[in-house]
Amino acid sequence: MYRVTTEPLSADDLVQAVTIPEAGGIAVFLGVVRDHTAGRRVVALEYEAHTAMAEAKLKEIGEEVHRQWPEVKQVAMVHRIGRLPIGEPSVAIAVSAVHRRDALEACHFAIDRLKETVPIWKREIFEDGAVWVGLQGESPPPRESPAA
Repeated sequence: MYRVTTEPLSADDLVQAVTIPEAGGIAVFLGVVRDHTAGRRVVALEYEAHTAMAEAKLKEIGEEVHRQWPEVKQVAMVHRIGRLPIGEPSVAIAVSAVHRRDALEACHFAIDRLKETVPIWKREIFEDGAVWVGLQGESPPPRESPAA
């Protein structure tokens, strides 16, 4: 499962997607909208993406995980787009593996690679203004899908 969505994220759905009998460990990461950045109060975040490109990159990351950790059984990665309030999950990753160490390491790798390579842009909305934070400093794309 490699998706970009406007729908709320569910860790339970991702865990279910990666649960198989051969896997003895499942690692889950949820990235949640926090209320501050660099000493400034955040009131919300907005995410935009090139959906098809982002989903292809998520799948590439999953394939890379399988190559580096042969004991990994399943990978699921979902990123939310649109406007998200404080406390709302914006990204969710679940990895199942034969053993916990592989699941944990692969999950850590996956979120780091996602942040480095997936074309998703974040607009931090502060009490006193807003700023775009993009992939490697790039500007956000023209709107492909409307923000929620």
